Amino acid sequence: MRLPGDDGRRTNSHSIFYMIIGVSAFVLILLLVVMQNNDKGKKGSGEPVPDVVQQEAAAEPEVAETESEQKLRAEDLSFWGMYPPEGNKTEKTQTGAQNADSQNETEEESGTDTEKKEEVVQEDPSTDGKHTLVKTSDGQEEWVLISPYLTKNTYDFKNLSESANLRKYTDNGKKISRVGVDISKHNGQVNFNSIKAAGVDYVMLRLGARGYSTGQLSLDDNFVENMEAAIEAGLDIGVYFYSQAISQDEVMQEANFVIQNLEPYRAHITYPVAFDMENVANDTARIDGLSRDDKTAIAATFLSGMQAAGYIPMVYGNKEWLIKNIDLAKLQDYDVWLSQEQDIPDYPYQFAMWQYTTTGVLNGVTGDASLNLCFVDYSDR
Repeated sequence: MRLPGDDGRRTNSHSIFYMIIGVSAFVLILLLVVMQNNDKGKKGSGEPVPDVVQQEAAAEPEVAETESEQKLRAEDLSFWGMYPPEGNKTEKTQTGAQNADSQNETEEESGTDTEKKEEVVQEDPSTDGKHTLVKTSDGQEEWVLISPYLTKNTYDFKNLSESANLRKYTDNGKKISRVGVDISKHNGQVNFNSIKAAGVDYVMLRLGARGYSTGQLSLDDNFVENMEAAIEAGLDIGVYFYSQAISQDEVMQEANFVIQNLEPYRAHITYPVAFDMENVANDTARIDGLSRDDKTAIAATFLSGMQAAGYIPMVYGNKEWLIKNIDLAKLQDYDVWLSQEQDIPDYPYQFAMWQYTTTGVLNGVTGDASLNLCFVDYSDR
C-alpha cells in the first residue's frame, strides 16, 4: 500500500534528473565548440597544410640558386675606393712606418758595422800594444799575447849607435854597454889580442855540447886553447853549453860536466854560464819530442845547478824559443841572452845580453863573427 504523497516525491526526482542531464549536455556542447574554434585558430596562424609545404619545398632550390647568383664577391665590391684620402693616408702611413723601420734597421746595421770595425781595430794585434810578432823556424808568423806578469825591457834604442860594426848603448850620454863575441871551434883559430884591440870587452866560449842525434857529451875541440888565450888577452870570460838533454838525469849530467871542466878556470869566469837549447835547422833532434814544460824543467835544473856552483846562470835563445818553447814565468830568476839579428830587437821582456848578428866582421876572427851587446857589466858583480 502507497502512503499518501509518494507520487509527488517521484515527480520531483525525475525533474531534477532531467535538469542535470540537460546542463551536462549543454556544457559538453560548449566544450566542443571551444575546441573547434581553437583548431581553426591554429590553422589560421600560418601553419601550412601538407600540399603547401610540398610546393614551398619544391620552390626552395630556385630561391637558393637565385641567392647564389646574386651573392657579391670581394672583388666586386666597390666601396674600397669610396674613401681615397684616408686610404692613401693609411698607405702612406704604413709606407712611412716601413721606411722608418728600414732606416732604423739600416742605422742599427751601420752602427753594428761601425762597432765591429772598432772592435777589429781594437783587437788588431799589430797595433794594440798587447801582442808581439813571433816568426817561427818554419817561416810562419804568429802574434803572441805579451804576458803582464813578466818584466818588460825599458831600453830606448834611440840611444843605440854603431861604429866599425860594433854597437854601443848609452844612457844620458854615458856608455853602459859592453861588446862581446861568442866563440867555438867553428871559428877556427882566433887572435884574442886582436879582438880585444878591436874593441871587444868579453867573450862567450862554447864549453861543450851533447850530440843532437847521438846524445854523446863532448868538450869543444878548441875550448881549452880558447880559454887560455882569452885569459892571457885579459878579456872577461863567460861560457855556454849546447844541450840536447831529454831527461832530468841527462841535464844533471850536463851540469856536472860543465862544472868539472870549469873548475880549473873558476877565478876567470866573470860572465855568465849560459844554457843553450835550440832546434836543429833542417834536421831532426833528440829534443823534438819534448813539451814546453819538459824543456822548461830541464833548463831550470841546469840553471839552478850553475847558481849552486857559484856561477851566474843565463838562458840563451831566439825570440821564438824564449816565448814559445819555454815558460819564462818559471825562469824569471835567471838572466836572458837574446839572439835576434836585426837593427832593433822587438823582444818585449827584459834581457841582459843581445846577440845582434852572426855574420859580423871582426879583426882577429876569420870568417863570420857572432857579435853581442851586453847591458850589464858582470865583471863588477
